[in-house]
Amino acid sequence: MKKILAALSVSAFVATCAPVRADEGMWTFDAFPSAKVAKIYGFGPSKSWLDHVRASSLRMTSGASGCSASFVSARGLVMTNQHCGVDCVEAFSTPQNDYVDAGFYAKRPEDERKCPGFEFDRLDAIDDVTAVIHGVTAGKSGRALLDALQAKEAELQSSCGKSEAIRCDVVSLYHGGLYKLYHYARYTDVRLVFAPEFGVAQFGGDPDNFNFPRYDYDVIFMRAYVDGAPAATPEYLHWSAGGSKAGDLVFASGNPGGTQRRLTVAQLAYIRDVENPHLLPYLAEERGLLEEYQTEGPEQTRETKDTLFFLENDYKSEFGREAALLDPKFFAVKVAEESALRTAVAKRSDLEQSVGPDWDKLAAVERRKAQLAFRYSYTGLGPNSQLFSWARILVRLPVEKAKPDGQRLPAYTDAALVTLPQRVLAPIPTYPGPERLMLGYWAKKMREDLGPDDPFVKSVLGTKSPEAWASDLIAGTKLGDPAVRKALLDGGAPAVAASQDTLIRFVASIDPAARAARKQYEDEVTAPENQLGEAIARARFAVFGTSVYPDATFTPRLTYGAVRGFIDAQGNQVTPYTTIGGLFERATGSDPYALPPSWLAAKTSLDSAISMNLCTTNDIIGGNSGSPLIDKNGDIVGLIFDGNIFSLGGDFGYDGSTNRAVAVDSRALLAGLTSVYHADRIVREIAGS
Repeated sequence: MKKILAALSVSAFVATCAPVRADEGMWTFDAFPSAKVAKIYGFGPSKSWLDHVRASSLRMTSGASGCSASFVSARGLVMTNQHCGVDCVEAFSTPQNDYVDAGFYAKRPEDERKCPGFEFDRLDAIDDVTAVIHGVTAGKSGRALLDALQAKEAELQSSCGKSEAIRCDVVSLYHGGLYKLYHYARYTDVRLVFAPEFGVAQFGGDPDNFNFPRYDYDVIFMRAYVDGAPAATPEYLHWSAGGSKAGDLVFASGNPGGTQRRLTVAQLAYIRDVENPHLLPYLAEERGLLEEYQTEGPEQTRETKDTLFFLENDYKSEFGREAALLDPKFFAVKVAEESALRTAVAKRSDLEQSVGPDWDKLAAVERRKAQLAFRYSYTGLGPNSQLFSWARILVRLPVEKAKPDGQRLPAYTDAALVTLPQRVLAPIPTYPGPERLMLGYWAKKMREDLGPDDPFVKSVLGTKSPEAWASDLIAGTKLGDPAVRKALLDGGAPAVAASQDTLIRFVASIDPAARAARKQYEDEVTAPENQLGEAIARARFAVFGTSVYPDATFTPRLTYGAVRGFIDAQGNQVTPYTTIGGLFERATGSDPYALPPSWLAAKTSLDSAISMNLCTTNDIIGGNSGSPLIDKNGDIVGLIFDGNIFSLGGDFGYDGSTNRAVAVDSRALLAGLTSVYHADRIVREIAGS
């Protein structure tokens, strides 16, 4: 893998200061380049087409990770990836009935199972609030600027009211060049309809991940409910009758999680030289701990299968990002891009006077960031633990609610509190073994990175080993019980103060230090980064305007591309389609290439020539999982679930010759539902009957 990644040429990635090339870009729905697409492909989406696709598309803000989805029927049926909704399947699985491994199908409407803590959001309207935001931040810097920005964002987001059915988010585009207020319809009653077995949804496991050819059936169907009944969703995506063919124009509507294509060279160097060299070993060791834990037995494997899958995915993704930044040709392109922009700015006296020195100022902030980042990570953010997360919310919520809305931490504003209690009380299963493992690992790495003599380390561990400390915390907490969390939530500050729960007492004890670390980091890194980055972004925006798309922000975007293969690292031509027959040929009977019995039994009834997976030139990134792949008619021809290995540097740029999105073909989706699972109820519904 290292040799392959090292061989990848990323020098053709997008130039920040150059016109955007064909198929590149994660475009907002209100600034989609329809005329450009029409010039290239002979079809440009109309406003009504764009509005229909936007209203049929969803953002998934819960579950295993941020994902995308879409309505596929008028009765609230939602399609996304199995790996996006697997937390729901796991929530009602037991050692006796492991639906993650065995799959799930609700044959009747009353069999649909509620997914705890899940939410889908549909973007309904966009307001430009740039002038409002810039008005309150003008002339301010540092903490004053950050406080003014957060207060105005809280005010704008609360303007939507306090209803569970709606939400408003202030979205920063072009790193502050534009600000938009996105109005969403929320669906917080989500129920599981169908999920395939893990073995076929993630066929090929880590070896095939971020590769192509692929043979995954990575799909899950859920349903949005309103007032106890299936949601009425007249705007939905229809199923294509014939699928796609090589060369076809296709679109992907989704929510790319975040790109960093507009960062300065100093910011990219920080990621390359500081952030990733620390993150990669951390993830690798964490993966090893989980693999060792799974050797203890089948229950330990069940408890951590999903966690390990996502961890392996994260590790390979971060490895690819670092490989891109270490490529001398790529980094030279980024240096040249920045130089070109600074030259353009220098030619305009108004911009040079206001922005010219900001690149060097931002480089100084990145040096300070390198000094504070590890301490903030451990002290301000804390461990990757569900129980710890609940404890922190329960401890902080009464304190934050007592403050004016605009002075609260962003996670506790009035707008956020509409659904925060629901998420805290969701009956999400937690397991003592993995929780103990993650807490102990965090404490071990904290002691290594900050040193055993560090005051915060001493305040956490005292004289205990990380393992003993974690064991004591888990032994003395009952936060895994939703009833216990509800009592603390309802009881507020007095209940929290009186609680003897070990995790509550631990979080309360470190909260002053955590808040202090957060304030220092925001004062010395976040605030100046925002201010300087916004100034540079405004200069870029002044030069190029909306001809350049904004970095992704886990908000709705539309990409365009074509069904097209590529040349792999060995110089071989890779065709854009795989087949169901290829799936069976690839199966060995051993994990991760073991097909479940349902597929083996259906082999003779499946047409082996049907396309299984396909790849396209659509520009995607993490967060696009679950994006519907649609044709120019707006009909579904596939379901995005991954990218190829060349796309791993997509955070920083796009190379249309090799970057590929990977999707389950709509024809394979339908064949599986019909011939393998006999899910006639779903087939009839997506067919509109």
